[in-house]
Formats: sequence, C-alpha cells, structure tokens
Amino acid sequence: MGTHPLAERERPSVVELEDLAYELRRKLLHLCGTYEGAVHIGGDLSAADIFTALYQYGLRVDPDDIANPARDRFVLSKGHAAVCMYIAMAMRGFFSYEGIVDTYGQLDSAYDMHPCKVQLPGVECSTGSLGHGLPLAVGMALSARHRGDDHRVVCLMGDGETGEGSVWEAAMAARSNELGNLVAFIDRNRQLMTSFAEERVVFEPYPDKWRAFGWNVVEIDGHDMAQLVEAIDALPPSDADRPTVVIAETVKGKGVDFMEHNLAWHAGSLGAADLERALAALDSTREKESV
Repeated sequence: MGTHPLAERERPSVVELEDLAYELRRKLLHLCGTYEGAVHIGGDLSAADIFTALYQYGLRVDPDDIANPARDRFVLSKGHAAVCMYIAMAMRGFFSYEGIVDTYGQLDSAYDMHPCKVQLPGVECSTGSLGHGLPLAVGMALSARHRGDDHRVVCLMGDGETGEGSVWEAAMAARSNELGNLVAFIDRNRQLMTSFAEERVVFEPYPDKWRAFGWNVVEIDGHDMAQLVEAIDALPPSDADRPTVVIAETVKGKGVDFMEHNLAWHAGSLGAADLERALAALDSTREKESV
C-alpha cells in the first residue's frame, strides 16, 4: 500500500495468511460451539479470508497505538459479522481471543453481536443497520481528504445490503468527490438471510453497476489468498480520483460442507457433536485445497 509510517511491519506470506485464515475459521467454530445463542456463522465463514487479508496484511494499523492518526480506518458495514472481525483483531494483537469467548454476547460485554465503538476501542464505527457502512465510510474518506491525510478508509459490505439505495447514493457521492482513498470490499456470497440473492433482488450485471457509478472495479475469488493479496497490492494510491471496489466471490459457510450454500446456516449454534463434525469438515476442506 505504499510508503507509510505504519507500513514498516513485515507482512505474512500468502501461505502464512492461508494458515491464519484456517485458524480464524477454527476459532469461529469453537465460539459457535460454546456460545448458547446464535452466531452469524455463515457470513463469518464467507468473509474469513477477507478479514485475514485485511487485518494481517492490508490494513495499516497498530494494535499498540490504536488512535494513531495515520492509521487506516476500517468500517464493517455487515455488522452481523462482528465476531469474525473480533477474532481477526484478536489474532492481530488488539485483545485476547479468550476474552471474546468468555464474554461474547453478554450484558455489557465489549463483544456484542454487532460492533460498538463505545464499548470496544479499535472499532471505528458502530454498525449493524445494513446499508449504512458505506455512507459512513464516504464521510470519513471525505474528512481525510479535507485534512490532507493519506490513510485509506476500507469498508466491508455484504452483497445483500447493496440492494439498498443508501449504498448507491454513497457510491455516487464517493466518485463525485474523487475519493480514491476509499476502498470497498464486497463479500459476494450471493445469499440473503432467508433466500438466495438473485431470487429477491436482481444484482447482475453486478460489476457493471459499480463501473457505471465511476468506481475502479476489481473482481476476485474471495477465498484465493493470492488474489486478495494481489488486489491489496494493486490498489491505486490514496490520492487517486476514483474509489475502488473489490468484488470478492465467496461461499456462505465456506469450509464446512454442511453449511456451504445452506440457508439454514445464516445464523445458528453448534452442539458438541456438530462442532466436532464441523471441525472435521474444515480439516477435510483444507486437505483437499492443499493438494
């Protein structure tokens, strides 16, 4: 991402990132098997590679200096994937994974089902009402431009929420204000909560819609770590005049065969037997993809 005071850290290789993404999925499943309530496990698993690539490789942040003004800002628009973000942040060193497991979803916990910037330092925006993340990110990117800052604002959205008009108003505003410091990643898993995406909203031709709004469009396999790294490395400089959207094709429930493409696993919990089965499925998937 270029010369930057927070870009000096040695970053993991693609193979190391793949190992970290596998670890993130195991930790997700473990939490889903120990928490008594429902976890949005399907969308967490689809975005796990993206979170890993961002927090371990792409985002210029310092867990020991979370308020550094030079830091990149990350906005999780699909706020129901908060637990995946929490674990990714823990793996990057912001706080402990054990703290998440011990208190997740409890009253007054910093780790709620949706992220809260008041409760959890290191979270830039309180989110969860879908369609709001990109407008917030546009405002943050515009503010950075006015101050002359060179950090990026990165927003992760689910494809389902891009059926909302607020997203496209923000997309138009971003191009109109030449916000090349804004990057949107889209978890394109093609599923909504109770249906498959194209059954309710016609998104296709999806990349062309973003191009029509003047964005720089990058299309990748969101589970191919090499492609994620390449997309991050190839981002235009933050003083460019066009925002960038990285459309990451993903699979909801990725890595656990009985969850993949399964509408029943938008959210849920795992008993002891199902947890063992899910971890075995994850290991099997990893072995197959390593061949």
